[in-house]
Amino acid sequence: MELKRSAFKAYDIRGKYPDEINEELAYRIGRAYVEMFKAKKVAVGHDIRLSGQAVQNALVLGLTDMGCDVVDIGECGTEQIYFATAHLNLDGGIMITASHNPKEYNGMKLVREGSRPISSDTGLKEIEERAVAGTFEPIVGIKAGSVESVDILDDYIKHLLTYVDISALKPMKVVVNAGNGAAGPILDELEKHLPFEFIKINNEPDGNFPNGVPNPILTENREATAKVVREQKADVGIAWDGDFDRCFMFDEKGDFIEGYYMVGFIAQAFLGKNPGAGIIYDPRLIWNTIELVEEAGGRPIMCKSGHAFIKERMRKEDAVYGGEMSAHHYFKDFSFCDSGMVTWLLVLELICRAGKPFSTLMAERMARFPISGEINSTVKDAKAVLEKVEELYGKDGEVTKVDGLSIEYPNWRFNLRMSNTEPVIRLNVEARQDEKLLKEKTEELLALINA
Repeated sequence: MELKRSAFKAYDIRGKYPDEINEELAYRIGRAYVEMFKAKKVAVGHDIRLSGQAVQNALVLGLTDMGCDVVDIGECGTEQIYFATAHLNLDGGIMITASHNPKEYNGMKLVREGSRPISSDTGLKEIEERAVAGTFEPIVGIKAGSVESVDILDDYIKHLLTYVDISALKPMKVVVNAGNGAAGPILDELEKHLPFEFIKINNEPDGNFPNGVPNPILTENREATAKVVREQKADVGIAWDGDFDRCFMFDEKGDFIEGYYMVGFIAQAFLGKNPGAGIIYDPRLIWNTIELVEEAGGRPIMCKSGHAFIKERMRKEDAVYGGEMSAHHYFKDFSFCDSGMVTWLLVLELICRAGKPFSTLMAERMARFPISGEINSTVKDAKAVLEKVEELYGKDGEVTKVDGLSIEYPNWRFNLRMSNTEPVIRLNVEARQDEKLLKEKTEELLALINA
């Protein structure tokens, strides 16, 4: 059987089932993983996708054929694999998920011991080569590994609750939209420990995604949560993607809060308890984060976006928290991994402590540092566009190239990045207290990009 390489991405494996992701590929990935990392015991789980169990069965066979024992944690979210790998002191973990992709997709996220990510430059390329070529040593004299089902739910819930001071939480009305993904059962468990009234929508896990793909970053998917917030006069709304490693926040008016503003907000929660700690942020939008972190006595540290880069830099700097505008939030005490559950718990505690509506807490920051939101443009030659923009704007602006092209002026700045996978350029613009300047510069740059 000829297998395709198209599912292997920079940070994970993702493609259509069964054309790009199938049982044969999963089996080979299992074998390649053990060959590469000499793993003796590995956690495996899957999200709510209809093909999840079949893909997992094949993966487990590949692992056990190579003598590796498997800890099967069943249906779960990605962060539960991260948690199980570290908590049970295993040699690695493999999550079967395609996160926010449509229902016909599936894939895998792979980690090593300590939940360290495996990406294209830390072993995923080699796994691809071995799996696609199928060049394995014959299985001779290897005792097959065992499979053990382990329920980590109680330990995981207990761990989540360590991030908040329950006594500081106040009764609130909270709209929670699991998007028919894997978050629903976790919300049901957390609800027992919290003073919040949950108004649940799309809470039942369903791999058919009857209410649309769980991807709240798409503007058209936000109204489902926003509408219920307004109708129920809730204090806050939260929506998750399919494997719930990201959560998206709405204020009491149903307005979507950009992930960028969450980074500085959450940083404050950690700096109150960890004075002088390092906070990692990505280069796309920066001013709000830097100001809040410095005011709270922390060290703002810029890092290229992408979970593998951020996790590595956090370990190097011993940073307590890292956040990206894409709504990935990383926590030192969560093995430097991203969690879509820890995030909203921290945010709700901050709202309770402030005693002000969520919109009030955000409005000042949004007015102080207005942003364009990420704007994608399809272009013929992304590299040529970047060069042209740098030539025109780099003369009198401060240029940095940590991730794409960033150019900064006293009152506004922008970041322009090429997509890794498509002929697309992504633009982010921010200004200092000047919506008019923001609009003017955004339009100016878009005209140049599209020319």
